[in-house]
Amino acid sequence: MSAQGGVDATYVLPLRWTEPGPHEELAGYLAGLDLAETIVVDGSPPDVFARHAAALDGVATHVKPAPGLRFLMGKVNGVVTGIRLATRPHVVIADDDVRYSPAALRRAVALLAEADLVRPQNYFEPLSWHARWDTARSLLNRVFSGDPAQPAADFPGTLALRREAFLAAGGYDGDVMFENLELIRTIRAVGGRELAPLDLYVARRPPTARHFLSQRVRQAYDDFALPLRLGFFLSLAPAAFLGRRQPAALGAAAAAIAGVAEVGRRRAGGTAVFPATASLMAPLWLAERAVCSWLAVARRLTGGVRYGESRIPRAATPARRLRRRYAPGPRASAERKPVSL
Repeated sequence: MSAQGGVDATYVLPLRWTEPGPHEELAGYLAGLDLAETIVVDGSPPDVFARHAAALDGVATHVKPAPGLRFLMGKVNGVVTGIRLATRPHVVIADDDVRYSPAALRRAVALLAEADLVRPQNYFEPLSWHARWDTARSLLNRVFSGDPAQPAADFPGTLALRREAFLAAGGYDGDVMFENLELIRTIRAVGGRELAPLDLYVARRPPTARHFLSQRVRQAYDDFALPLRLGFFLSLAPAAFLGRRQPAALGAAAAAIAGVAEVGRRRAGGTAVFPATASLMAPLWLAERAVCSWLAVARRLTGGVRYGESRIPRAATPARRLRRRYAPGPRASAERKPVSL
């Protein structure tokens, strides 16, 4: 059964754990949400699914992904299934590591009165060493995210949207790696308005260090959807090699990068949730991304980045192609509706 609460929205959580995890903590978090409806779409193996079913009994509607969905990015199967089942006009999609406060949840839903999609800003809590490292990425994104057509903001593990806008698009393409950017672009392509308030902060639990390290090249692969960003990252390693005998210049560049990150940290009261050490780590994060971007190019040339048992060659659909797909007229008809709802 779904939990009944005071916020008139549906919370959709796509879930897939291959082994038992902190399901009791997750169930406690979901039970505390003041929402009208909570749906967990669980693609876990049968034994893990059964554990989750017991923990979520009375807390959320717990279902498997719809059998007709076969996207390479399994999360999209869960999102589409959950939105199909949602009975409320406003939907909050969140990864299993996202932890909304009551105030942030209410505000995200309230902003849907002004927009079709709301993009909050995640911050890590607690702050492990690798969470501080990855926070540097978020700070730089808050200055320039690599897509001039969209506001400078981080790409979070949660979005709030109007269900009718999602239905108007017929869903979104789940055979891409950067699936949340794909959803954002799709809603914009059908004429939806996006809001990315930099002061709407939502906590996120950091992954294990092992999982963090395993995602470095995979996250760099997302930048194929943002050519300006990818080109910049690819240029860094050759530039550093050419300037290797000018340590003062390299030091000045590192200081400038840390300064840009600090601008992102100070925007919209970010100092309350982002540590100063993350700004200092920005040059190191950028050096890591410079190397991983070239490794991502190698993955692209060999068929794509591995996700589960599949390889996904595409990061996301270009915005111009989505605009053509959803433009009125016969030229767009062949490309329209990637998912039938």
